[in-house]
Amino acid sequence: MANRPLILDDFIPYRLSVTSNLVSDTIARTYEALFGLTIPEWRLVAVVAEHDGITQQAIGATTRMDKVTVSRAAIALVDRGLLARAANPDDRRSHLLRLTGAGRELYAAVAPQAIALERRIFEGFAPTEVTAFTAMLRRIEAAALALDGGQSTGALDGGGDRPR
Repeated sequence: MANRPLILDDFIPYRLSVTSNLVSDTIARTYEALFGLTIPEWRLVAVVAEHDGITQQAIGATTRMDKVTVSRAAIALVDRGLLARAANPDDRRSHLLRLTGAGRELYAAVAPQAIALERRIFEGFAPTEVTAFTAMLRRIEAAALALDGGQSTGALDGGGDRPR
């Protein structure tokens, strides 16, 4: 790959971004149509379901979404009665987010749809290909984090998390 001209369509960070955006857009349309959720809102619901009692800062670190996107999604979900804020006994400057009963019901309805969408996207691939692809994505993530100390912005490829 060294000493070659930059052709955007062959630039791997660009390809990752385009593919990610296509998949994300497809999923976003489904979540919006079925559940009235944006991608950031769904990510918050899913992360809070996995980590009951989590701060917005921890959600941002886990999902790589910026503070403003996490904050807006949290406010929307609290307003809809899907998330509840509670005082954080470990840090009085932050709150812990938890799913409400309605939030748990929503998660129980959305999670199978998410798994079904993933299955449809990858149904043309052998299980070994999906496993290898997932492992490669994790290695790419680790390499990118190592390059910039965990502060990736997507500046070179136009990628990154697009708020919805």
